[in-house]
Amino acid sequence: MGSGFTESVVEEAALEWFGELGYQVQHGPEIAPGEPAAERESYEHVILEQRLREALARLNPDVPQEGIDEAFRKLTRISSPQLIDANHELHYYLVNGVSVEYLRKDGSIGYDPVWVINFDAAPGEDDANDWLVVNQLTVTESGHTRRPDVVVYVNGLPLAVIELKNAAAESATIWSAFRPLQTYKKEIPGLFFFNEMMVISDGLEARLGTLSSEKERFAPWRTIEGEEFASASVSQLEVLIRGVFDRRRLLDLVRFFIVFDSDGETVIKKIAGYHQFHAVGRALDATLEAARPDGSRRVGVVWHTQGSGKSLTMAFYPGRLVLHPAMENPTLVVITDRNDLDDQLFGQFSRCHELLRQKPTRARDRAHLRKLLKVAAGGVVFTTIQKFFPESRGDTFPLLSDRHNKEEAPWPR
Repeated sequence: MGSGFTESVVEEAALEWFGELGYQVQHGPEIAPGEPAAERESYEHVILEQRLREALARLNPDVPQEGIDEAFRKLTRISSPQLIDANHELHYYLVNGVSVEYLRKDGSIGYDPVWVINFDAAPGEDDANDWLVVNQLTVTESGHTRRPDVVVYVNGLPLAVIELKNAAAESATIWSAFRPLQTYKKEIPGLFFFNEMMVISDGLEARLGTLSSEKERFAPWRTIEGEEFASASVSQLEVLIRGVFDRRRLLDLVRFFIVFDSDGETVIKKIAGYHQFHAVGRALDATLEAARPDGSRRVGVVWHTQGSGKSLTMAFYPGRLVLHPAMENPTLVVITDRNDLDDQLFGQFSRCHELLRQKPTRARDRAHLRKLLKVAAGGVVFTTIQKFFPESRGDTFPLLSDRHNKEEAPWPR
């Protein structure tokens, strides 16, 4: 893109890249209320209801219509005085399904979750999700009318908003795209109930953040496949769209790499950076290989620079492992050599317990550690290395578990 490009040119390029990734592309005015191809009853409706209903039925074929209707109701009637709290609740529904009660065909009562997104399709397989990108979507709420540049929908839910500005305009910077997002959150918050990520770009630079991200937390995405940094000749926006919104990577980001962190007063939504996402992917592959019957039992080392988010990377890693079928609900032990580091990591993991699907525990002493490790499956245990030392000279290490992992077929990252 040359220096004379306009905002509309950037927008058209973005839509083209999404199309190449397999998204359907629609223009907001074409699906607006009253149009022949309308998908919204009013400008206040940000969910594409027909797409959502069809996805719920398609992904949950064994759930009767009343169960689908109840899941739809729960998804579309969220109300909270705090946007971040509504977003947190809906993120939980996205990754864990919507819990509903329904009558099965055999007369029994079902409590199975109704899935909103299919996360488990293997690479190259049809994931049965509905992928759509819409530009210039007019939204009205509480007397305010706004028109975000690009909205990314999955199964009728607006999961991402992209705001673009013209870098060629006088005094324009990437933060010219940041400011409208703050206005949108205040004036049309309903668009962001389901939001998982936000993108800002001036056509030259591009950065990724979340609903709660301040300026300094919007970060570039520097690689597409994770093998190497993208060439400087490729625009940052193209790298980010191809790197983040590739359908398989987006599913993994939503499921495994988003956490809600809180200091007790403020809730902060965090998403992995490119280095964390790809490091954990490599670590997962190495773990599966090392855990095979003929594996080396040695996974490897992940190096971090200071300030690169190693505590979160460490939380993202078990978040992926615990749901991988080949690991058969593993027990994880986090060992440190300093009490202050143990405190720091235990605190981080505790705040990420939703990602881990369990709350971590802490060994008080050696005997307690042994007791915690004598489990059939599951568990995240923290300990300092000295708790592995024998209690006395005659103390011996008992067998804690005879579990082993059987070899499984490869599983998608």
